[in-house]
Amino acid sequence: MKTSFEEVMEIRDQGMPEAGEVTITGADPVFSTRFKISENCASVLAGIGVAVSDIWALKTGRRQKVEIDVRRAAATLRSSIYMEKPDADGNYQRVVNKMHEKMIEITQPWPTKDGRWVLPHFGLPHLQKKNLELLGCEPNAASVAAAVAKWDALDLEAAIDEARTCGGMVRSNEEWLASPHGQVLAEKPIVEIFKIGDSDPEPFPQGDRPLSGIRALDLTRILAGPVAARTLAEHGADVLMVTAEHLPQIKEHVMDTSHGKRSCFLNLKETDDAAQLKALVREADVFSQGYRPGMLQGLGFSPEELAEVRPGIVYLSISCYGADGPFSHRAGWEQVAQTMTGIAHDGGTEGLDRPSLLPAAACDYTTGYLGAYGVLLALARRAREGGSYHVRVSLCRSGMFIHQQGKTAAVEPGKDLSAAELAAIHVDSQTAEGPLRHVGPVLKLSETAPHWTRPTPVLGGDRPEWLDATSASGAADAAE
Repeated sequence: MKTSFEEVMEIRDQGMPEAGEVTITGADPVFSTRFKISENCASVLAGIGVAVSDIWALKTGRRQKVEIDVRRAAATLRSSIYMEKPDADGNYQRVVNKMHEKMIEITQPWPTKDGRWVLPHFGLPHLQKKNLELLGCEPNAASVAAAVAKWDALDLEAAIDEARTCGGMVRSNEEWLASPHGQVLAEKPIVEIFKIGDSDPEPFPQGDRPLSGIRALDLTRILAGPVAARTLAEHGADVLMVTAEHLPQIKEHVMDTSHGKRSCFLNLKETDDAAQLKALVREADVFSQGYRPGMLQGLGFSPEELAEVRPGIVYLSISCYGADGPFSHRAGWEQVAQTMTGIAHDGGTEGLDRPSLLPAAACDYTTGYLGAYGVLLALARRAREGGSYHVRVSLCRSGMFIHQQGKTAAVEPGKDLSAAELAAIHVDSQTAEGPLRHVGPVLKLSETAPHWTRPTPVLGGDRPEWLDATSASGAADAAE
């Protein structure tokens, strides 16, 4: 079987890097799971380093050394848990969202009438409302468990699908791979990159960072998509988050995944706002979105439509189930991907005698990093040969990647990074909401140290324009 790093390098399609260029140190287990989630993440981050080195070589003729530590990579899989803010006495304390923690308590696998397990997802208020109405229960563990126990598993999964909410039946990995949708995904690589249009080659802009002058629009929410765009900002891209005031968010995830970005409000269903976004696209290099497959086509923002508007665009699509197959229309989250692909069935967390989830959002973060990796490869290909590209990644395909890499030896419950390890990778930011201590970039490059040049923004706090649209806007944004 290929190692996780070899599988990541296959997507690059240029063979393995030269001996000594990439150093990956450490090994799992880091957390209370036997799945090699930290090693897999380190492999993807190392791949990002190689892709950045490819770009740097195109710009300067020089390659870079790439280093990643597995334990530091692990921290990025649950970085929101490691955010801290000072209390009234100036002592830093973990940022806690009690409402979010209550959601996590009920977004778990529950036994069904026919002896199976189903996980209904209660992630955002509208999803919670729909699932509570479907189940006829209250938002607490006892009530949800009693309601799920009245259903046969596949009947409940079908009802969740029909209600256009979110959830799934716990499957073994063998069941998933034998299913029609699992078979579709098994034929796909962990990152899909398609050329969707012709255009002239575009050399990378001048600048002292790999992605200096690269402009990226980020239309995603909650983990995988925001992580992909945050990674581009980490290497110098101008990333503009685009959301709408009415769209629900999870504040802590916004704080954690928005470092280095700016943020504006545009509602795609409003004619004037859609026109503004289309104008931004004409000057963009990257367009990243996390809607269900096909949803943006009716609004004029499909990959093919944007390749006509902006030849040379790199379009990133992030979904739960992927673009093809019988489940592709379904919404999904981290926990659903674990539930469907066999991770929960095989015990994501060590020491529990029931289907259980991983102690980290490994599908989400790994998918986000894979999305960024695909974008970097596509940008390099555009520089060499031209073209518009569509990059696709999915939570379920990442879950399959994690599962197929196997497990470590048995581990003790309660494993985590030490306070000293976290202190070594914490950085301090001054945000609009006050000081924030959080996990910084963990990938090491020999010439261009990854970093963010601005703190996490206020949602909607910036104008819908690129930084160098006028000298005044650039100066104003830099000061925010």
